[in-house]
Amino acid sequence: MPRIYLAGPDVFRPDAIERGARLKRLCAEHGLEGLYPLDNRLPPGLTPAAAARWILEANIALLRSADAVLANLEPFRGLEPDSGTVFEVGMAVALGKPVWACFAPAGDLRAQVPHGADGRDARGWLVEDFGLPRNLMLACSWTGYDATPEAALAGLARHLGV
Repeated sequence: MPRIYLAGPDVFRPDAIERGARLKRLCAEHGLEGLYPLDNRLPPGLTPAAAARWILEANIALLRSADAVLANLEPFRGLEPDSGTVFEVGMAVALGKPVWACFAPAGDLRAQVPHGADGRDARGWLVEDFGLPRNLMLACSWTGYDATPEAALAGLARHLGV
């Protein structure tokens, strides 16, 4: 059974544990084993810095053990996806693992980011114009994407031949 690392800001939700259980059930419905970062249990008594390091190392180990990644790339605290999730996507790509993205597209970046006629945002930074729904480094590296976890896991399972 392929193991799927469930990357995303879902771990910050008030219902994070329930959300993880739901995602893992969806995985099982498609013949996949879901690996949720909160499956790791933080040892008691760690300082905040030690806890942060432990979480990083535990999540990297979980990601390394996975066969593929489902990445929630919904906007998080702004217009962009969660930076931790983006890190995990980059690591998965570097390890040669397929990544399937999950988010509801709101058009290409030019449709999502306010900009002037010159293509620059309020700070003067260029808003890329490749017709992609996320930064090209993400959009050109994923294997596929869908708007919902249900559709994304079905697509990932098909891709993995399950």
